[in-house]
Amino acid sequence: MASRSLQAALDETDDPVEMLQQAGGRWVWPREVAREYTNWMEETRAVRETCVLADLSHHQMDQILEGPDALALLKRLCTNSFDGFDVGKAKQAVFCNPDGQFIGDEVLQRVGEERFVLSGKIPAANWLAYNLEAGDYDATQTTYRKTTENPDGPHLFTYQVQGPNARDVMADVVEGDLPDIPFFNFERVTIAGHEVRALRHGMAGEVGFELQGPYEVHEAVREAVLDAGEAHDIRRLGTRAYEPLSVQLGWATTVVPAVYTGEEMRGYREWLGDDSYEANYAVAGSYRSDDITDYYVTPYDLGYGRMVSFDHDFVGRDALEAESESSSRTRVTLVWDEADVVDIYASLFDDGLPKKHFDLPRDRWGAHHDRVLADGELVGISKSFGYSYYDREMISICSIDEAYAEPGTEVTLVWGEPGGESSNPRIESHAQTEVRATVDRSPYLDDER
Repeated sequence: MASRSLQAALDETDDPVEMLQQAGGRWVWPREVAREYTNWMEETRAVRETCVLADLSHHQMDQILEGPDALALLKRLCTNSFDGFDVGKAKQAVFCNPDGQFIGDEVLQRVGEERFVLSGKIPAANWLAYNLEAGDYDATQTTYRKTTENPDGPHLFTYQVQGPNARDVMADVVEGDLPDIPFFNFERVTIAGHEVRALRHGMAGEVGFELQGPYEVHEAVREAVLDAGEAHDIRRLGTRAYEPLSVQLGWATTVVPAVYTGEEMRGYREWLGDDSYEANYAVAGSYRSDDITDYYVTPYDLGYGRMVSFDHDFVGRDALEAESESSSRTRVTLVWDEADVVDIYASLFDDGLPKKHFDLPRDRWGAHHDRVLADGELVGISKSFGYSYYDREMISICSIDEAYAEPGTEVTLVWGEPGGESSNPRIESHAQTEVRATVDRSPYLDDER
C-alpha cells in the first residue's frame, strides 16, 4: 500500500535519476514458473529448432477494459490506427505522454464490440486506468497484476506455443480443424473441451500462437498442449530461456516511462503511489545524465514508427507529427565482439577489479542504458541485452543515430557504471570497459511469422 505519491517522492529528491538508480534491483520472476525445466540451453535451442510451451500467466499483467466508451478511450491514448480494428483483431498498442514520449506498450485484443483485453507490462495499464478515472468515459477497467503483486492469482492463463513445429502442435491439440488465422488476429478454438483464444503471432520468427482463457482451466489446456506436442519434440520453456527472446525480436522492454516531468503529467504522478512500478524501476549502465528526460524515447527511437498513425487525434500527436519529419534515431541490434565478451568473464580470474558481471543468458536488470560511441562521440544508447545461445552471440537493442544504422557499421559500447561504482548496493565495484560491436538488423532473426 502506497504511503505517498510518486510526485511526493520526486519532490523529496533533487535528482530523479539517482532515485531510480537506488530504487530497485533484479527482476524477480514469480515462483509458479520454473527458471529451467530441463536446462536453459536446450530450451533455447527448442525455440528455434522444434517447439516450446511458455507460461506468461504470472509475470505479466492483464487489463480488461469494457463499455460504450472503451474504444474512444483507446483511440485517445494510443498512437496506433484503429481503422478496421474489428472483433478478432490484435495490435501492439503504443502509449505516449503529451510530448510524444513513450510510456509503454501492450498487446491489445478486441474480444467484443465493447470489450478489450490488454496484456504485458504495467506502465501503459496504469496510464490507461488513470485517464479513465480522470476523464468522462462510460467504461470500466480491471487490472490483474502479476502474481507476486496479486494475492488472488491470475484472471487469465496465457500460454505461448512457439517454434517451427508450433503449427503442427496446434493442429493436433485443437478439436476440429485449426483455423487459418492471419498474423495478429485471433480465433476462438476448443482445447481439452474448453474454449480459448488463439492469437497468431510469434516470438521465434516462426508462426506462433498465444493462448488465453479462464485461469481455472489452465492445467487442462497446458497438459493437452504438452501431450499433443510430445510427437513434435515440445519442451516447456523456463524463465531463464524466455528472457532473451525479446532482444532477438527487437521488443525493447527496458525503457524509462516518460512520466517523471511536465506539468501536464503532474496529476498522474500524484495518482501513482511510491510503491508503483514507475517509482521503483532501476536504472543502470554507463550512460549517465542528471536530466531524467534524457532517458525518454519516442516510438521512432524504438523502431515503432509504423505504429504511429495520424488518422485520429491522440495524446502526443502534435509532437509526434513533428518528430516524424525529423526523427534522428532508429532501432538496431548490436552484435558484441566475441573476444571482448570473453574478456569480461576472464577478468573474474585476474587480480584487481573485474569488469562488470552479467548473468547468462540475460541479466535481470530494469532500464539498462549503455553509451554507444563512434569516433569517441555518443551516437546511441544500448538497452535490452542478452545472449543468444542458438547464434552463440551477445546482442543488445540499441536506439542509434540514423547515420550509423547501416548493418556492418562498427561502434563501441561502453560497459560498466561511470567510475565502476553505483549508489545501488546490488552493483559490485568493477572496472568500466569498452566492447566492440557491429550494427545489424532488428529483429535479429528471419521473420517468417
